[in-house]
Amino acid sequence: MRRAMLIFTLLFAAAQAPQAFEAFAAPQSARVVDRIVARIEDDIILQSQVRELAAFQQLIEGQAESDDKLLEELIEQWVVETEATASHFPQPAQSEVDRELMRLSDHFGDPVKYAVRLNELGLSAAQVREMLNRQIYVERYVDYKFRPSVRIEPADMDAYYKKELLPELAKTNQPAPSPSAVEDKIREVLIQRGISDLTAKWLDDTKSRLKIEIETPGGKP
Repeated sequence: MRRAMLIFTLLFAAAQAPQAFEAFAAPQSARVVDRIVARIEDDIILQSQVRELAAFQQLIEGQAESDDKLLEELIEQWVVETEATASHFPQPAQSEVDRELMRLSDHFGDPVKYAVRLNELGLSAAQVREMLNRQIYVERYVDYKFRPSVRIEPADMDAYYKKELLPELAKTNQPAPSPSAVEDKIREVLIQRGISDLTAKWLDDTKSRLKIEIETPGGKP
């Protein structure tokens, strides 16, 4: 739901990865006392979930957001998952999760390096798999929910090509493709932006109607 330019870059990428090597991927032994950081309706979010998401972001993106933003993301995941589950939206196929794990492992170039990085972050292979599964599930549901409502006009695509894509390519001295050559990719980037905008509005509206309490370190909301 973030970074449409990253989506465009990924659409141009052709990375296909080998099987992820999961051996040696065990969490660090250090133990940290857990606590409740938020309550949503009759459910809770724990500090350990915030730490786990932070580690996952470091694994995927090289850095993590602030705790406040991580908590906000967990709350929004809860909102999406709750509605998706209630509507019996299907979970991702395990073969799809396997492909994402392979791409992730391939990013490190060496299965051992990948396993070492998991250990450094205190993540198990099972945790990474579960978070990838959740990410796919959430993204697929909002795509299913909002894609039919997004309308892309030719003028929007022309503006993106001239005002965003060409200047971005010029920065790295890359040749400019013809508009027709990147038409489908540009449309998808703009659709993803539209989905992100609609999702943000829906989440804000939904959260305003939920009972959400953020806990302070002292234990009081």
